[in-house]
Amino acid sequence: MIGRKLHRLALVAERAVDRLRGPRNRRRVIDPYAGYATPEHLVVRGRVLTGLRRNQPEADQSAWINFRQMVSLFLTSEVAGVEVKARGVTTLSDEEGYFTLLLPRGEESGWVEVTVDITGHEATATCPVLIAHPDAAYGVISDIDDTMLRTGAYSLPRNLWTSLTGNALTREVFEDAPPFMAALSDGERNPVYYVSSSPWNLHHFLRRIFAAAGLVEGPKFLRDFGLGETQFITGTHGDHKGASIDVILAANPALSFILVGDTGQHDAIVYRDAVARHSGRIRAVVLREPGQGPGPEDLAAMQEISLRVPLLHGRTFDGFARVLRAAPAAD
Repeated sequence: MIGRKLHRLALVAERAVDRLRGPRNRRRVIDPYAGYATPEHLVVRGRVLTGLRRNQPEADQSAWINFRQMVSLFLTSEVAGVEVKARGVTTLSDEEGYFTLLLPRGEESGWVEVTVDITGHEATATCPVLIAHPDAAYGVISDIDDTMLRTGAYSLPRNLWTSLTGNALTREVFEDAPPFMAALSDGERNPVYYVSSSPWNLHHFLRRIFAAAGLVEGPKFLRDFGLGETQFITGTHGDHKGASIDVILAANPALSFILVGDTGQHDAIVYRDAVARHSGRIRAVVLREPGQGPGPEDLAAMQEISLRVPLLHGRTFDGFARVLRAAPAAD
């Protein structure tokens, strides 16, 4: 009951702010997201906005400037009900501006680029889509915060400070993360997907961090922090991550997967449940142990995981790739 009342109040407040802004700017732009492929479709994703904020950070700029630039990434003005099209397929943006186009899949593999247009506007964008190679040995699903990127998500004050006062040039990727993911992807033969509780507003920001660090690129499954008639902010961290894992496995029915995460936000519990739901599909689980390491709940979940699939865990991923590539495929 309280949740529904808060939802309604927040929705009323958001609409009041929209009215104060006045008529929507007629300008329309597409914020492109990296998509993925199913056996039948290319899943092309993005968001329709009235403008894009693309900061140009410098490595030595102040924390205050970083803070202002980070906050600006969340000051988006989304546009609902806009028709977008690609390769003869059309759809409408939803109430938060998001759209998904399902295009027929051909014989391509690897990264392909899809041009998306807005009907009636001179707005176009290139949306990359990852199609798993037919000779892939397995896939990889990885968390981002405190797995690839040092964040301190296990501590709310540390998480907020790190997230809001850094920029794409100063955020720290763990030194062992790029070579570890490169080894698992095997020259991008094996597809890599990232699942995170970060909002979609940070999609471009995260891509810049990955590119600067040399991290293997992959489609990202982030969270919608918007408000709608049927949604109050978003689901829980675990619900989002578990549902995203289900989507990725369904999109790649012929592949087993390695799950990579950390013990800072209870990935062990999420991955334990995924192992149980997808018997025979999870090849191994890898967990980084940031901060003070796993708590009692995580340790219990890790014990359950180890009874069903190989589990590797520690402060770093050093040496893990060699072990994983030698491991047998999931039963």
